[in-house]
Amino acid sequence: MRLKDKHAVLTGAAGGIGLAVAAGFLKQGARCTVADIGVQARPELTRLLTAYPDSLQYVPTDVTLLPQIGALMAMAQARFGPVTTLFNNAAVFDMAPLLDSSEAMYDKLFAVNVKGAFFVMQKVLAHMVDHGLPGCAVINMASQAGRRGEALVSHYCASKAAVLSYTQSAALAMAPHKIRVNGIAPGVIDTPMWADVDALFARYENLPLGEKKKRVGEEVPLGYMGSPQDIVGAAVFLASDEASYITAQTLNVDGGNVMS
Repeated sequence: MRLKDKHAVLTGAAGGIGLAVAAGFLKQGARCTVADIGVQARPELTRLLTAYPDSLQYVPTDVTLLPQIGALMAMAQARFGPVTTLFNNAAVFDMAPLLDSSEAMYDKLFAVNVKGAFFVMQKVLAHMVDHGLPGCAVINMASQAGRRGEALVSHYCASKAAVLSYTQSAALAMAPHKIRVNGIAPGVIDTPMWADVDALFARYENLPLGEKKKRVGEEVPLGYMGSPQDIVGAAVFLASDEASYITAQTLNVDGGNVMS
């Protein structure tokens, strides 16, 4: 029960990493308000809602629309009280050769991964400052892609680099309020999104379907792709009081791909 009495808002939590972290938070005693773009919860999330009817709610939210972020926070507080924790996870992915990359792709990735992430964080931090609760923590989801450039993935890499930078700036701004802001930078994690990622690499690198996924797993120093469960422990730790003297950090959870 490391998160007992905490109320977490989690974005991008209908599946993959977000859903796994929501389940981990619930097991540790937190109440959770989860958000995603879909009007209705997916089957995996529906099962979790059934298992935790008194401590979990789903609020459909488009993080690119500021009024919907406000509505998310209002519904979170109305159901479970003040928010103490944010798992800021909503993101999208796309890729193309640099010279072929379009304005539409740029706008899509930066609208969700940068604008959405920033204004969700801002809204939650303002709420935390207003309530003055002890032990508040924000966890922003970055990526190993934010630590380096990639020829086919320029916009996504840049968007996640922005998350790293905002994490540091927000941590310094919130330090006087004793609110901690940290990040997690996953490596290659085997989520449903990887089917689309693999297909894009197959298209642009002339590879058979499945080959890129196989290669990136083999190239990880530990020798395999991670799973959403590999992120859960780091998220629970950073949300808990055990991490009370940690802020402005982004933790690599990537099997050794990035050393810092």
